[in-house]
Amino acid sequence: MLPVAVLVYDALSGALGANPIQRATLQTGLLTLALLVLSLACTPLRLLTGWTWPARIRKTLGLLGFGYAALHFLIYLFDHGFDLTLMTEDVLKRPFITAGFTALLLLVPLALTSTPRAVKRLGFQRWTRLHQLAYVAVSLGALHYYWGVKKDHTPPLIYAAVIAALFLIRFLKRRPARSARAGSRAAKS
Repeated sequence: MLPVAVLVYDALSGALGANPIQRATLQTGLLTLALLVLSLACTPLRLLTGWTWPARIRKTLGLLGFGYAALHFLIYLFDHGFDLTLMTEDVLKRPFITAGFTALLLLVPLALTSTPRAVKRLGFQRWTRLHQLAYVAVSLGALHYYWGVKKDHTPPLIYAAVIAALFLIRFLKRRPARSARAGSRAAKS
């Protein structure tokens, strides 16, 4: 939770600048997106290298990403006086807020079912299908970032390109394995 400590220190020392709420919101949002992208990069990294350690940190990265998404949202709520009516109007009126809020909502069941007990209760296949919502959530997070930027769209486009590359690696690396399994099933028939 070092970034939270840095934010608190920056806030107490006046280092958050002229608009501290905006800066804190931006920093937590960027950290959320970075952590979610890193968590999604674990499987492609394993597929490309054969390393097993990325799988051991994937859940931690995802939960940290959710934690920072929740903090990002709490800062947003604080900035709006915790007025849920105003927040609802904002979600319905501003597409970039809609995308970010939807991404957060999709992350909630993933965080709640991140335990071995939840995997056992849901069954591995249902749990896996549920956790594929992470792909939608990170994509909506990148869209939220893109729509929220007013001038230079380069950083959100870089995130989008990295996410697209991770999806492509997953697709290309898993496709031959599925084809091979289908072929072996057909041969057995």
